[in-house]
Amino acid sequence: MTTTAGRVRSAGPVLHPRICAALTAVSCLVHLWLAASGHHDAWLGALMIALAAVCVPCTVHIWRHSRRGALHQVTISALVMVFLHTVLLLGSGGAGHAHGGGPASKVVDTSGAAELLLVIGLELTTALLAATLVARLRTRVLTEGEC
Repeated sequence: MTTTAGRVRSAGPVLHPRICAALTAVSCLVHLWLAASGHHDAWLGALMIALAAVCVPCTVHIWRHSRRGALHQVTISALVMVFLHTVLLLGSGGAGHAHGGGPASKVVDTSGAAELLLVIGLELTTALLAATLVARLRTRVLTEGEC
């Protein structure tokens, strides 16, 4: 870190970690909002609060120091969330499909599909930002080591 006119400046990327931390914070807020909305069972609401509580320290570590451990945890958590929400999306999406002479004209209830797709997109973006930031930090360390 270097100081210029009383300000502390990071030697590494600044915007990338801030965007990654902000997106992780948005994910935490979405989990808290969904838990408070009461649309899910109490146990699921408690799980969402616990997930948000686990992610908040990582958000702070990414914002302040771009710690690789926090970035790895955010990447893995986001990918697990992508998998979980994809299973939920696919599990509810086939409700109107029928085989063996049953009527195939049932209308599939897709009211939650758009929300699940938005969550999947948010989590994929979070994982991508965290993984690319790890790659940038790794490249920076390798480049500095060669000098």
